[in-house]
Amino acid sequence: MPAPAEAGRTRALQYRFSDYLRDPEKVAPLEGIEQRRLDLYAELVFNNVEGLLTSNFPVISRLYGEEAWLRFVREFFAEHQSRTPLFLEIGREFQRYIEERMERGADDPPFLLELAHYEWAELALSIDENDIATIAHDPDGDPVHGVPVFSPLAWPLGYRFPVHHIGPEFRPQEPSENPTLLLLVRDRSDTVSFIEINPLTTLLIQRLQENVKNTGLECLQALLIDMGSPDDPAMLQGGMAVLHHLKEREAILGTVP
Repeated sequence: MPAPAEAGRTRALQYRFSDYLRDPEKVAPLEGIEQRRLDLYAELVFNNVEGLLTSNFPVISRLYGEEAWLRFVREFFAEHQSRTPLFLEIGREFQRYIEERMERGADDPPFLLELAHYEWAELALSIDENDIATIAHDPDGDPVHGVPVFSPLAWPLGYRFPVHHIGPEFRPQEPSENPTLLLLVRDRSDTVSFIEINPLTTLLIQRLQENVKNTGLECLQALLIDMGSPDDPAMLQGGMAVLHHLKEREAILGTVP
C-alpha cells in the first residue's frame, strides 16, 4: 500500500493530467512527458466526447456548424463538472451544461435547452432497460373494453417550442402559442418514433399510466366527466379512436389478461 504522501502526489498528478486533457489550450502541460504524447492523448479523449455528443445531438450540431460546434463541445468539456463518470450519461450532462449557460445569461438560442432534452430523450428511450416482454398482457386485447396495459417505453413529453421541427431552416425565436405535446414510443422492434398528441390525449395517457383496473372506456368516460363533457359523442368516439391508435403504435401493449 502506498504511503499517504505518495498517494497524495499521485492524486495531484492525476488531477493535473485530467485538467490538461480538458483544456490543453489554457492548462500547462505536465513536466517529463513528451508533448507529442500529451497532444495525442488529449485529441483522442476530446474526439471521443465530441463524437458521442454529435451522435446524441445531431440537430444541435447541424445548427451550429462544424467550427462553432467544436468550440461549444470544447467549452462543455473544459467548464462542466459532471455528476457521473458514465459515458452514456454524457448527453444528460450536456443538458445540464446548457441549463447552466442559460442561468449565466449565455446568448444561446431560446429553444436550445428544450431541443437538447428532446434529442436526449430519444437516446435515453432507445437504451432504457425496461423489457416489455416481461410485462403480463394480452397483445390482442381490446383497449376500449379491456383494461389497457400502457408501455413503460412510451414517454409523454411537453415543450414550449416545436422541437421536432427545429433545424437549420427553422429556428423559432419565440415559444409557440400552444405547447408542443409528443409521445415518444419504443416498439417491440426497438424502433423509437414520436406521435404528436393533443391535450385530451395527454390527459388520457396520464390516466392510463396510473390505471390498474378500469377499462379504457371507463378511463375515457371519467376524463370526459372531469372536463364537463360527459355526453359529447364526438369526444367519446374520438377518445376511443385514440385508444386504438395508441395500441397500433404499441404505446398500449394490450390489455390485462
